[in-house]
Amino acid sequence: MAQVKITETILRDAHQSLAATRMTIDEMEPALAKLDGIGYNALECWGGATFDSAMRFLNEDPWERLRTIRKACPRTKLQMLLRGQNLLGYKHYADDVVDSFVSRSIANGIDIIRIFDALNDFRNIEKAMKACRREGGHAQGCISYTTSPFHSIERFVSDAGRLQDMGADSVCIKDMAGLLLPYEAYKLVKALKETLSIPVELHTHYTSGVGSMTYLKAIEAGCDIVDTALSPLAMGTSQPPTEPLVATLAGTEYDTGLDLRQLTEASEFFREIRQKWLASGLLDPKVLGVDVNALIYQVPGGMLSNLVSQLKQAGKMDQLDAVLNEVPRVREDFGYPPLVTPTSQIVGTQAVMNIIMNERYKLVPKESRGLVKGEYGRTPAPISAAIQEKILGSEEPITCRPADLIEPELDKIRIQAAEYIEQEEDILTYAMFPQVAEKFFKWRRAQRHLVDDTVGSAEGGYQPA
Repeated sequence: MAQVKITETILRDAHQSLAATRMTIDEMEPALAKLDGIGYNALECWGGATFDSAMRFLNEDPWERLRTIRKACPRTKLQMLLRGQNLLGYKHYADDVVDSFVSRSIANGIDIIRIFDALNDFRNIEKAMKACRREGGHAQGCISYTTSPFHSIERFVSDAGRLQDMGADSVCIKDMAGLLLPYEAYKLVKALKETLSIPVELHTHYTSGVGSMTYLKAIEAGCDIVDTALSPLAMGTSQPPTEPLVATLAGTEYDTGLDLRQLTEASEFFREIRQKWLASGLLDPKVLGVDVNALIYQVPGGMLSNLVSQLKQAGKMDQLDAVLNEVPRVREDFGYPPLVTPTSQIVGTQAVMNIIMNERYKLVPKESRGLVKGEYGRTPAPISAAIQEKILGSEEPITCRPADLIEPELDKIRIQAAEYIEQEEDILTYAMFPQVAEKFFKWRRAQRHLVDDTVGSAEGGYQPA
């Protein structure tokens, strides 16, 4: 058994899961050199919701954030999460946008791109994987883990084999809701290691309380890499904590080789941030606990927050149990999709609508219609003719790869965004989030003018009359 490697998530998924992706680059920067010296397999620091949130809430250029981290961490591989053909947005983009985005991500410092599709429709990740390998990056193919009558160890092993055949450099079991139980993890990883010739990584969340035990059993089955978060921003809806796992494996055949004292020193930076977030209310103690409902309803922590928020707005908080019971029914109707962005939001919102309207599918958001129509790809199980008819009427579903229906759009976007472009990457930012990007670009320009005016005044000095 080779040494177990650790991918550290504190710069991305940890704060995305616990604090709505609100960690600023100024908060990260003092810790970066320390993190770089630890010897991690990788620092997961970009992608997911960080791109949108950096601009929307923090007035930061996400590309500049990546360059800052790259400069401060020359020794450690940097990793990002990519939603396949969705990139970092919430719809499918044209192939030329995918190619360009992957190319610029690697050029700006990303080494490993973890590429997943919410439906495990690998037609939706093939373009990004090819682009990643062409640019010299490490393309990690993902299995979005879930349980249903249509999901089994055999199916996941078959999926992983397809990813390997597609050219994946490694495979990740992405357990976004903390559903993977320890002994199931052992069986799944063992089966994967017997079949694959590439490394296997496991990503889970502590939501249901079993995360660290799941990692231990997976490691015993031969798992090569696990994702953890330093303890100040670990557990709850985040990842299992780094330090206890490193201590547990020390001196065994699975020893990570990481120094507990160095990890503790790095943790100190984030302990202060945790205290600040708790005091401000940004970090809600509720997300730090264990919620066994995740195992019953398969609802990830972030999705549960959305459901509660939607019900509060509608004045229907007393209907939460009914909505939680409706989620699995909608999921079954929609072909048992794994509940991860964007399918978790689609299924959750539809469940809320069904309960609030007191009638199933009386009101159907365009995203639900899109999922049933095939705009997001092929669902794990076929959607029944009755549900298709109820939601689509006489409209024909899509059976091809959804992106095949999208014309190249990069040149058109370049023209639309021309007045704001200061770097090539701005075109891609605008492609994914036109409204958020435009607002950010205007703010950025105003800030530059402010600085120029201030510098101009200072240089001019005071001339007496």
